Amino acid sequence: MKKPIAVIDFETTGLSPGQGGRATEVAIVLLEGGRVVDRFQSLMNAGVRIPAFITQLTGITNAMVAQAPPAEEVMREAARFVGTAPMAAHNASFDRQFWVAELALAGVAAPHDFACTVLLSRRLIPEAPSHKLGLLIDFLGLPRAGRAHRALADAEMAAALLAHMQDRLQQQWPGLQPDHALLRALQGRSKAQTPAWLARQAGGGA
Repeated sequence: MKKPIAVIDFETTGLSPGQGGRATEVAIVLLEGGRVVDRFQSLMNAGVRIPAFITQLTGITNAMVAQAPPAEEVMREAARFVGTAPMAAHNASFDRQFWVAELALAGVAAPHDFACTVLLSRRLIPEAPSHKLGLLIDFLGLPRAGRAHRALADAEMAAALLAHMQDRLQQQWPGLQPDHALLRALQGRSKAQTPAWLARQAGGGA
C-alpha cells in the first residue's frame, strides 16, 4: 500500500467532453500509506466561456480562467506530477473522461487505471445515508477541506475518504493489503459478494 495513489478532481464547464465540456480547474493529491505526501492544483484556460450557473456552483469566473495558464500546459504538468501512479476519484467515470480528453488535447497519453471512491463507499460504507462526497465526509466525522466544488478541496476530501476506507479494510480484514489493484477489483463486486470476496482475499484465496 506504499505506492502512491493520485486522487484527482476536476471542475468543468459541463458534464461531458463529448458535449463540449472543458476543464476549468484540476487538483491532484498524492496519497501514500494513508497520508497526503504532495499536491498539485491549477486553474486552466481552455478558451471557452464558463456558464453562469457553473460560476455560481464553483465560484470560478471567466475573469479567473482568463488569467490562468493554457489548459494544454496545465495538463502536461499534471501528467508529469502523476507519472505512472494509479488514480482515484469520487465518481471516477466523470473525472476519468476529462483526464483522458484534456490530455489528448495536450498530446499526452492517459494509460492510468482509476479506482472510484463512490463505488468503494457503496461496498464498504453501506450504512451511509448518502454517498455524495461532502455528506460522506460529514457522516464519517472527517474534516471538510474547504469550499465544495473547488478542485483541491474535493480532491483532499476524496483522498481522506479513500484513506479511511483503506484503514477500515485493514482493521476489519487483518492481513489484507488494500492497494490500488485490490480496490479496483473490489469496486467491481456486488454488495452481496463483497464480504465473502474480502474474506478470501484476506486468507490468500482467489
